[in-house]
Amino acid sequence: MVGVNGVGKTTTIGKLAYQYTKAGNKVFLAASDTFRAAAIEQLQTWGDRAGCTVIHQKMGSDPAAVAFDTVSAAKAQGADVVIIDTAGRLHNKVHLMKELEKISKVIKRVNPDAPQEVLLILDGSTGQNAYMQAEQFSAVTDVTALAVTKLDGTAKGGVIIGISHKHKIPIKYIGLGEGMDDLQIFDAKEFVKSLFQK
Repeated sequence: MVGVNGVGKTTTIGKLAYQYTKAGNKVFLAASDTFRAAAIEQLQTWGDRAGCTVIHQKMGSDPAAVAFDTVSAAKAQGADVVIIDTAGRLHNKVHLMKELEKISKVIKRVNPDAPQEVLLILDGSTGQNAYMQAEQFSAVTDVTALAVTKLDGTAKGGVIIGISHKHKIPIKYIGLGEGMDDLQIFDAKEFVKSLFQK
């Protein structure tokens, strides 16, 4: 799970974890955002609500080590899904961007096929700045799908269509609120209809 700070990564992880556990999957979450104060606690809260295991270390720990420990524990305990939370990054935080590459490398030691998905979270109210974010994350990691959040207010999130088209990355989820069930599979027809509603 990648994206800048404040786009709703941790909330999206919690909702996804809830959907997976509800469907009968054993889910592990990696608290690899060891950079932001309270990120670990926030993920733990969502993990508790979703009924899944959260692996963490103290703030300032090596994020790749947390990811490695999580994937290792998940494999040993026969988990079905691992979701890795990462620190919010910007192009001017080069060391944080490098961490994404490192996380990807270390989890391959446990599962050569990992990560099976890299989900880029974009805030639907961001507008044109979302283009720059997609550009930056696509440059350092193989983004496989997009999720647009915060579509519960006046934001329509139309910018996501251009990003998806330009980068040839499918839109997978839309976030409509703070509730556990407020993450939906993207429906192109419904989304376009909502853009033109008065």
